[in-house]
Amino acid sequence: MCGIVGLFDLHGERTPERTRLKRLNDAQTHRGPDGAGEMLAPGVGLAHRRLAIIDLAGGDQPITNEDGSAWLVFNGEIYNFLELRQELLLLGHQFKSRSDSEVIVHAWESWGEGCVTRLSGMFAFAIWDQKKRGLFLARDRLGMKPLYYGVHADGWLGFASEIGGITAADERRRPWSMQALECYCALGYVPDPLTIHPDIHKLPPAHRLWVRHGAPLPEPTCYWQPRFEVASGHRVPESAAAELRERLAAAVKSHLIADVPVATFLSGGLDSSAVAALMAQQIPDPPEACTVAFADRDHDESSHAARVAMRYGMRHHVEQADPERFELLDTLARHYGEPFGDPSALPTWLVCAMARRHAKVVLSGDGGDENLAGYTRHRALLAEERMRVALPASLRRILFGWPGRWYPKLDWAPRFLRARNTLRSLGTDWVGAALQAVEIMPVEIRQGLYTEQARRDLQGFDTRQIWRAYAADAPEHPLSRVQYLDLKGFLAGRVLVKVDRASMAHGLEVRAPLLDYQLVEWIAGLPPEWKLHNGIGKYLLKQAMRPVLPEEILWRPKQGFNLPLVAWTRGVLAGRLRDSAFVETLAATGWFDPKGVKRLIDAHLRGQRDFSAALWGLWMLAASARQEGGCMRISQHS
Repeated sequence: MCGIVGLFDLHGERTPERTRLKRLNDAQTHRGPDGAGEMLAPGVGLAHRRLAIIDLAGGDQPITNEDGSAWLVFNGEIYNFLELRQELLLLGHQFKSRSDSEVIVHAWESWGEGCVTRLSGMFAFAIWDQKKRGLFLARDRLGMKPLYYGVHADGWLGFASEIGGITAADERRRPWSMQALECYCALGYVPDPLTIHPDIHKLPPAHRLWVRHGAPLPEPTCYWQPRFEVASGHRVPESAAAELRERLAAAVKSHLIADVPVATFLSGGLDSSAVAALMAQQIPDPPEACTVAFADRDHDESSHAARVAMRYGMRHHVEQADPERFELLDTLARHYGEPFGDPSALPTWLVCAMARRHAKVVLSGDGGDENLAGYTRHRALLAEERMRVALPASLRRILFGWPGRWYPKLDWAPRFLRARNTLRSLGTDWVGAALQAVEIMPVEIRQGLYTEQARRDLQGFDTRQIWRAYAADAPEHPLSRVQYLDLKGFLAGRVLVKVDRASMAHGLEVRAPLLDYQLVEWIAGLPPEWKLHNGIGKYLLKQAMRPVLPEEILWRPKQGFNLPLVAWTRGVLAGRLRDSAFVETLAATGWFDPKGVKRLIDAHLRGQRDFSAALWGLWMLAASARQEGGCMRISQHS
């Protein structure tokens, strides 16, 4: 796990300035505190910050092949590198280290751009091929490791693991993208391929990019898609449950390969408990398990985590999230590099800090909800789709569209009266409904916050356009296509970004066995009704883990890894929300109407409606603006 940086001359073969490359590399020191390396050649410069996990003595980067014609910088872990190494040795390649990174550079020699399809793991890497005079960039299938790229004003293509690895050497302040801000206000994060800067892009998951000197910058190409096509041979769910347990155990085993200690996150939920239990069954010593607790009992799962830890004799470490630790919000804004409004970033930051005191590598349960239909919205969206199919779109718009827009949210009311979200979903198509299910701020609310100039500058763009692009190749089954969007959007843009930045800020590597791509492919090929069965999400995983976990862990309601956001924003954070500096920071952008922001704050604090997620998102947006010097310049060309 590391940080990578590079400069590539799009127009000629200038040699980059070493001081410039070093400054970019040093901006990512937190990602690799164990060492640094650089390579300069006509037309290209590569740099690397190392967090040593495998081959502690011999895995330094940049790393080259036998004759020095191909150079690699790499961030991630390749779990099948030993098998690939043996195959490459038989093909005549010579190795000078035991590292997984050297396997990639030899795989490039033998298989070219197709090398990415041979790799099992999480990765983002760049290869400079001197013979072909080009640069190759690639990112793993699910997007576990980030990769940004953008063209500087002087004609250099820059790439890095974080935005700061591209912008650190700039004297000018880059403008912010209007489209990215609209997406952020909707989702609480900026989705791929956008970034907050219009001239910097994320390489999307499962994409590769081949760039040559003197040629136009091409569009990235996709090399993998999750296929939700039910495979033959699955006769009964019982046999599939047993196979799921075996496959997950194998994925956990492969993710334990390291030359440093490996610990596990243990939230008390099903996914992390399953990974932790299977880990404990496969190693000789009890694993270290790390848990974040909350004083708010409705959000605290630490007692459930303790039960799993006790069952397997784990060395259990628990730390309580302190609601007064708001000094961390500016720290989070700095490390995420662009606005990021997921409230669970704070407890994730705390659990990563704790875990780093006990290990350098940690396993997580990320991916279980997306793979196995564990979110409560999956059940609601499936039920709505049945009604959507039964009624023509024109009739649904009349019956549900207008009422859904104006029906009060009634957060305080009994559940049967809280129909607003359902009405809104039924008034649109499945893509719109899937987007609404993950929004932190509905379109009518954010439109009410924008200034007239902001609405004009958007030129009709809204976040639905990104979601519809994701949905272009979605499968047919209603549940499968929502899961497909989760993998393409929510997982890659929010969940994995949250974990990567929080962990790498502490020099910690997080691995997610449930996102082993072969396991993801196998699960995608299962009948959807085995994932969401009679309203029970992750049904097959619960059946699979019955021999391994207590029944209480398997069947209790899902809580999620979140802050007690409503209580905090109406309690310890209320004064900060009323602080005029918060509203002034947003108003200084020229994008937000201060009166609209104040109305949102007042309605929330008076208990009229729950706007806690939206206000947290705006709070983190203001924190990001402060990182940019107190205000944002909005680009007219997003």
